[in-house]
Amino acid sequence: MTRTSAAQPPPIRLARILAALFLVGLALRTPILVIGPMVGVLQADLGISHAVAGLLGSIPVLCMGLLAPFGPVLAASIGPRLGVAACVATIGAFGILRAVAPEVATVLIATLGMGVGMALVGPILSMIVRGRASGNPAAGTGAYVAGMIVGGSIAAAVVVPLGDVLGGWRPAFAAVAGAAVISFVSWLGLVPADPSTRSRPTLPDLPWRRPVGWLLGLAFGSQSTLFYGAITWLAAAYIERGWTVGQAAGLIAFFNGIGLAGTLLVPLVADRLGTRRSQMTGAALLAVAGALGIVLSPGEAAGSAVAFASVALLALGIGAFFPLCLTLPVDIARGPAEAASLTALMMLVGYLLSSIAPVLLGLVRDATGGFAGVLWILVGLAALMVPLGLSLGPERLRRAADQ
Repeated sequence: MTRTSAAQPPPIRLARILAALFLVGLALRTPILVIGPMVGVLQADLGISHAVAGLLGSIPVLCMGLLAPFGPVLAASIGPRLGVAACVATIGAFGILRAVAPEVATVLIATLGMGVGMALVGPILSMIVRGRASGNPAAGTGAYVAGMIVGGSIAAAVVVPLGDVLGGWRPAFAAVAGAAVISFVSWLGLVPADPSTRSRPTLPDLPWRRPVGWLLGLAFGSQSTLFYGAITWLAAAYIERGWTVGQAAGLIAFFNGIGLAGTLLVPLVADRLGTRRSQMTGAALLAVAGALGIVLSPGEAAGSAVAFASVALLALGIGAFFPLCLTLPVDIARGPAEAASLTALMMLVGYLLSSIAPVLLGLVRDATGGFAGVLWILVGLAALMVPLGLSLGPERLRRAADQ
């Protein structure tokens, strides 16, 4: 279901907003997605275990859970437009600090700083979509999600070659972080200034007593846990199977690229074809098929069609499920503030659940000496998405909108 009562913005203005959302999305996930292809190099340089390396993926995700409710506070203080710009600047600045940090403690602190920017921006983007593209919620959500995936795909594809050319992971990470300047400048140039009125900066009234908010959090958490677990350790699992670092990095870039295809396709049809339940259940089944294909084909050589097909199914399922989850609060909300509060609760629950994945899976790898157990856990996470998708039927969403 989709609310369409709000007036449609003029096409040119809507195109500018969608372009701005896409361009700002480019900077929002690269700090995490550069880790997987380079995790072995990082471990060797910093002298850390798989569990500690997992913190580089877990810290930003934990921040996105704990700090998401503070995004609307920032937006109320300086406006949504400047709030997004401040978050992008924070991500870029701490990304450069992480690249030059001399030892592991500072690397983790800089990762925490990036996580703060990534956490605050999520609910603000929902406010932007609800306030400036309210008649096109799936397209607005899909625009910044597509930007996230494009940015992540590019980062995963270039970080290893950049490291080879520039002399290591540090200059490669610095170059990727510095690219946030493009997102920052584009956002300020394309998005009109916020209205001069400001609301009082208070924490949003999170809908703790609305069961649908918790259900959205569980659904979001299931796909997010699967995604961050896969993006952190899938490359390392294939390196353990005999692939080179470059080949494994290419596989991760392919994973992100196929995820992008799912993310771009969904907004085009989500408001016109099927129900959220059928869309999310279908996406979940694709993820299950892909995860099973990965775990049941351990002997596939580098470049194997089976390996790429399995990764493609997993990525397509996650890529479709993700924007559908982000669209649901906009579907249900009566206005920008309610969209932000529902998104904040969804992210609080979902990201708290998924923040444990990189570290937990790293611990499993340390304890078992291999990635077989890790990959079976990914299968279980994909299977969990199926009943959660089935639970989000149109009747439940209609009732939720009236609660």
